[in-house]
Amino acid sequence: MTAVRETTTARQAPSATGGPARRPSRWAAPPRPVWEEKPSRAGLAGKGLVLLLACLGILFPLWIVVVTSLSSRKAIDEAGGLVMIPTDITFVAYQELLSGGQVTRAALVSIGVTLVGTLFSMAVSVLCAYGLSRSGSLGHRWILMVLLATMFFSAGLIPTYLLVQSLGLTDSYLALILPSAISVFNILVLRGFFMGISQELIDSARIDGAGDVRILWRIVLPLSRAVVAVITLFYAVGYWSAWFNASLYLNDQDMLPLQNVMIQLVQKQEAPVGLGQAIKTGELSGLAVQMAVMVMALLPVAVLSPFVQRHFKKGMLTGAVKG
Repeated sequence: MTAVRETTTARQAPSATGGPARRPSRWAAPPRPVWEEKPSRAGLAGKGLVLLLACLGILFPLWIVVVTSLSSRKAIDEAGGLVMIPTDITFVAYQELLSGGQVTRAALVSIGVTLVGTLFSMAVSVLCAYGLSRSGSLGHRWILMVLLATMFFSAGLIPTYLLVQSLGLTDSYLALILPSAISVFNILVLRGFFMGISQELIDSARIDGAGDVRILWRIVLPLSRAVVAVITLFYAVGYWSAWFNASLYLNDQDMLPLQNVMIQLVQKQEAPVGLGQAIKTGELSGLAVQMAVMVMALLPVAVLSPFVQRHFKKGMLTGAVKG
């Protein structure tokens, strides 16, 4: 009790100016333990230099991609390829890409597959993880063992292709969702987080007459927003960046997602309709079009990641430690 009173008194002690003590800022560094040495100026300078070099190593290639996509054919020819310093900014490449045709259609396909696939994967993963997190659920141990086995053993590419073909999913958007809809790793992370929720809270809800569906929707999911946000981002990025399933199961060029169209552009296999003639006549640079498609593919992930970044530490570490 004495230690508690001293801590409370210290927190309520007035500042040196006579007023109440100011609360620490949310951006302030956490208090350093007494046994930890205070870093020297050379150490701080070294850490800052390493972080600066790491940021430059990440941002510099992105800068080159964006600047090249905004450069005219003349600027790209003068630079001999990739442009590092912007000189002649133009949005012709983006205007041509977004004016219609295969690239716009591919972007819409990617958006639709990402939204539908993420919703389906999250629904199945949450339900499976919640069932496995309840020790009294029917056969949860055996189901968990089967799921763990699939992380180390798989049927292989050819049996998977034959299964998709026998189900009639070729040349169907379902072929882009169902074969990779579930990630056992994500289920285990969700399960570990759900197991960390107080059992007394769930028991009290059962006493009040709540069923499993209501407990999951009204209690478990609101308390698990951090891990749900992280896993949702994982699934969304996976669907948005996926290209292999489309190259296997889709033969119609009009059904290809954005990543596959980008691969065709980068490998110069086939230019989208409308852009091929513009590149041949010299109105556009093929390199600018390639970089513009890369920017379009990277933009959604770059925009969404900062909003979910604050949930990564709590969502991933807590789920992993308590699992």
